[in-house]
Parts: sequence; C-alpha cells; structure tokens
Amino acid sequence: MRIGIDMMGGDFAPGSTIGGSLLARKTMPGDDEIILIGDKDLFAQYVEENNLDVKGISIVHASSFVGMEDHPLEAFKKKSKASMFLGQRMLAEGSLDGFCSAGNTGAMLVGAMQIITSIPGIIRPAIAAPFPMLEGARAIMLDVGLNPDARPDVLYQYGSIGTIYATLVNEIEDPKVALLNVGLEEGKGNLVTKSAYQLMKESSTYNFIGNFEANELFITNRADVIVTDGFVGNMMLKEAEAFYRLVTMKSVCNGYFEMFNFENFGGTPVLGIKAPLIIGHGISNEKAVKSMIEHTSHVVRVGLVNRIKEELER
Repeated sequence: MRIGIDMMGGDFAPGSTIGGSLLARKTMPGDDEIILIGDKDLFAQYVEENNLDVKGISIVHASSFVGMEDHPLEAFKKKSKASMFLGQRMLAEGSLDGFCSAGNTGAMLVGAMQIITSIPGIIRPAIAAPFPMLEGARAIMLDVGLNPDARPDVLYQYGSIGTIYATLVNEIEDPKVALLNVGLEEGKGNLVTKSAYQLMKESSTYNFIGNFEANELFITNRADVIVTDGFVGNMMLKEAEAFYRLVTMKSVCNGYFEMFNFENFGGTPVLGIKAPLIIGHGISNEKAVKSMIEHTSHVVRVGLVNRIKEELER
C-alpha cells in the first residue's frame, strides 16, 4: 500500500508532517510505504538537521505548495504543481492508494472535485466526522462542511453513504440512520428536512430511525449515522471542538473527553469521490498527522470507495 501525504500542508509543516510520518511508519506493515510530497531540498535539510532515519518513507518533489491563506479556486488555477494537487493527481492516476493533507481545506475540496471527481451516481460528495457518545460508541455526522445547501435527495443519499462508512470503518452492524432536526416528530423541520424525512423513511437500503435532536448528541447511542447539511454540520463540529477546548482549559480529567480530541482520529474522509482522500486539521501536530495517515490506511484497507460504488450500482 502506498499512502501519500502533503508534506507542506498544515500550520506546523513540514516538521509535523515528517515527524508524523515517521511515527505512522512504526505502526504500519513493513510492505506499506509513505510518500511525502513536497520540497525535496527542505525534506533533506530537515532530515539532516534532526538526524532522522527515514527508512520506509519516500519523497516526491513538488515545486510549490498551497498556503492556508490562499484562495482555493485561485490556488488550483495558479499553483497546479503544488504538493496538494500533485498528490491528488497521483491518487487519481493510481500511483497512490490513498492521500491525505492537513493543508488548505477549501483547496483540497476543489482538487477533489476537479482532479479525483465524484463516483458516478453521487449527487454531492460529503465530509463525515466522528461524534463520540457517552457510552463509548462513535457516531458519524455528514455532511460537516462540503455542501452548505443540500436538497432532500442529497440528504437521502447521505444516509446510504454514511451507512457504508459506519459499517466498514466503525464496524457497526446495521447502523441506525437519523436525520438531524428541530424535533422528533415526523412533521417537524423546514421544507427540506420534511421532504428528506419522507424519502428516508421509505428507504430499503438503510435502517432509518427518524429524526434526531441536537440535545441527544454525545449522551445517547440512538443513532450511528446522523444526516444533515454542511452548514449545520460544520457548526455542530466546531461546537464539539470548542467543547473539548473548554474542558481542557478547565482541567477536566476524564478519558471520555479525549474522544473529542481530533489528534486521536487525525482527519475526515471525503465520501463519494473515486479515491480515498482524507482531510486533516490545519493545526495538526505530529500525533494528529500520524493518526491521519493511519486513518487513510484503514479507509483503503476496508475498500470504502469500492463499497460505495457497489452500493450505487446495486
């Protein structure tokens, strides 16, 4: 397996990406390879200065990189040889089995749509994020940022995509799918959620259990897949991140809260595109990069992309 990582992506790159790759290398099978994509001279300098053993790690040179402040679409047009886009092209061409980056999220998504492209039959790809529950289970929510506006048929399809992810990655048998809404009753919500509910309750491809309210998050295992649009989902995700920062600042010591720590899962996949692509947090440190690479490897191993393709064909 060949996992590529954008060496230049993230606030603390390249130190975080090189260091995280070395940590991940120790946990991965011996025949797996990590390919760093970035400035080869910068890589050589960092390795020499820190006296690192980089066995099992390769470098593919990229002449530029996408900065966090770059406008995503302009970066895609003007920096076609940037490390992020080179990695995505390698992924699309089959030179990599999976690719991840903690760089500019908007640029990653532009590249995903323009270079890797959607699986035929996917209306809109989505980003899924884990949400830990009190009893230790981990639900996923999608979308959490890719599509701020989603039609009812898009939300319906998110139920299918989320079910496949929860089954393969979270290893949940017959995941329970719910629609995030302002009430539990079938008639609650706006026009979009009301219409989506009608589509989802008639689904024969996944286990729809009805509406799900935000005050159930974290404290119930009632749903394994929570469906919403990217506008609401992104706010929920950032609220969870704020919650983790709050308990950390208050020195609340409980293992449950560590499940909110993004460093422990590293990144989130773009679901519905033709190849495994994982997006990490911009503030990723070495531990988070290690987790991002491991998560990318796991998504590749379980064949998530092919399963989504098979489900759409079925």
